[in-house]
Amino acid sequence: MNNPTHHRPSRHAVAALCGLAVLVLLAACARMGQPDGGWYDETPPRIVSTSPADKSVNVHAKKVYINFDEYIKIDNATENVIVSPPQIEAPEIKSQGKRIVVTLKDSLKPNTTYTIDFSDAITDNNEGNPLGNYTYSFSTGSAIDTMEIAGHVLDAQNLEPVKGILVGLYANLEDSAFRTQPMLRVARTDDTGRFVIKGVAAGKYRIYALQDADGNFIYNQKSEKMAFSHDIIVPTFKDDIRQDTVWRDSLHIDSIIPVKYTHFLPDDIVLRAFTTTLTDRYLVKTDRSVANHFTLYFSYGNPQLPVIKGLNFDERQSLIVEPNAKRDTINYWLRDTALVNQDTLRLQVQYLQTDTTGTLQLQTDTLELLSKQPYAKRMKDKQKKIDEWKKAQDKAKRKGKPYEEQMPAETLPVNLGSLSQIDPDQNIRLQFDTPLQRVDTALIHLYSKIDTTWYQSRFRLREVPDQPRTYEIVGEWRPEIEYSLEMDSLAFCDIYGTPSGAVKVGFKVHSLDDYSSLFMTLTGMEGHPVICQLLNSQDDVVRQVRTSTGSAEFFYVQPDKYYMRLIVDDNDNGEWDTGDYDANRQPEMVYYYPSQIECRAKWDVTQTWNPTQQRLDNQKPALLVKQRSERRRNLKGRNVQRAKNMGITYPDNINP
Repeated sequence: MNNPTHHRPSRHAVAALCGLAVLVLLAACARMGQPDGGWYDETPPRIVSTSPADKSVNVHAKKVYINFDEYIKIDNATENVIVSPPQIEAPEIKSQGKRIVVTLKDSLKPNTTYTIDFSDAITDNNEGNPLGNYTYSFSTGSAIDTMEIAGHVLDAQNLEPVKGILVGLYANLEDSAFRTQPMLRVARTDDTGRFVIKGVAAGKYRIYALQDADGNFIYNQKSEKMAFSHDIIVPTFKDDIRQDTVWRDSLHIDSIIPVKYTHFLPDDIVLRAFTTTLTDRYLVKTDRSVANHFTLYFSYGNPQLPVIKGLNFDERQSLIVEPNAKRDTINYWLRDTALVNQDTLRLQVQYLQTDTTGTLQLQTDTLELLSKQPYAKRMKDKQKKIDEWKKAQDKAKRKGKPYEEQMPAETLPVNLGSLSQIDPDQNIRLQFDTPLQRVDTALIHLYSKIDTTWYQSRFRLREVPDQPRTYEIVGEWRPEIEYSLEMDSLAFCDIYGTPSGAVKVGFKVHSLDDYSSLFMTLTGMEGHPVICQLLNSQDDVVRQVRTSTGSAEFFYVQPDKYYMRLIVDDNDNGEWDTGDYDANRQPEMVYYYPSQIECRAKWDVTQTWNPTQQRLDNQKPALLVKQRSERRRNLKGRNVQRAKNMGITYPDNINP
């Protein structure tokens, strides 16, 4: 095969090609955001002028014009743009090409500083780049208040940034002000949970956060998420210096220079937002989806269960009452099959209900519960199954295949879940669809295999508290040993006389070499009841331990990468409890171990953690934070993918 001759290009040709490449690149950059070339523009819009000028004094005009260097839009101005002082009549806020026009409807108050907080609602029209926390201000008097207060609002239960919640100041320091007066100055958090309240006068303030459902800037509904602080806020400032980076180009730093600026304080406030538990009690709904039981759903539980009186049946000895752990959902199982076959149940229910004054009073209702599985339909479905079985047996008989003379009796399912390998500290759970009448442990056998011989193993069967129809087989599970759980027919029988069938399942206990152990010393937590939770990368609880010794120990940990959360369990009830403003009670404190914990097989991991050492807004690891800036992240992802398609790496600091 002949090889083609390669000619070396001349210097002039190379120079021409390089020039052409530069022109192509310049053209690509000129087509920012176009699908056929160039990086997607990540540069936010820039303000070129305002009228009246930002921070003007003696302003009486009720229209504000803000002009930009490119076409812009406002995302949901009604919810995202906040005017301080709060306006009784909502202002009109419009984007018009390259400018925003704000028209204030309320009368302007004399000698008052006004701020218009756009948060991150302003974006460019092409790529949706947010301007960031922008606030415009002016004064109707001869001086303008310029103090600022800043911080973060986090969800008290998981330290997630709370986006879009109002944060407001009160000069009235009484607790009642939050419930009776609108906020004095307000801001709204951005998608990192950060807020900056501007235009603040010197003085003393209380600070609150509020997910304002009715738009009145007052906490008047328990269902509104809120946060409060007992601290008195005194705004101050100081002269400070920050380091600014000067870029030579998009990839190279030219210099880092110190810049003087006014540092407003406090700028590190952390508010923990929560929703108060709604304790008002009333009957939400009733349900009889399945013929053999009905359910009453209440808005809130109570130790005193409802009293049932049958109007077309005798309730005595007819019902098995099955409340859930919170006692707000109660199942009533019908013992008698004749009662199950009764399509309509009429009954009288007497229960405690909250009246208009918030007091529990006895309430009596008459209910008529219709079965969503009528008797005639169930009999029809049953006969259909019989006919299908007979048809299948007749077909098998004609073909000379094995067949059964009698239809197998119905058996009670024993739900074991997926069972193949278990941990040494894990027990086996059995769940049933209906309440049990009888359990015969003599018909339940557990065997362990030592070498090649099977031996009978001891076990204990117990009910699982607060989990109806759930049982647990507790054994001494030895690592690397095979087990066989065998249940004879009739081991269980439900209240309708349906027996369980024979069940046999084998499983093995993991080897100790398959696990890691984790030991965490909790500095400063000695003597405090805490819940220490091991989390996966989705912020879900994998394991948890309760301790008050200042140390948490996790055994038999599957090799993986984990995170950790700690709850200070003030009332020692084993769960996180929310706050209550009326009771002046903050939610229980939650902390996050700030870094990832890697557990490897056969490793003992030992760590020390002081949960209070780091500020709350810096604790939650970035990979666990779900509330992020979607617009910037999506745009960055598009640029990264474009760079990948071009065979290059997209730099984190590029600004095309």
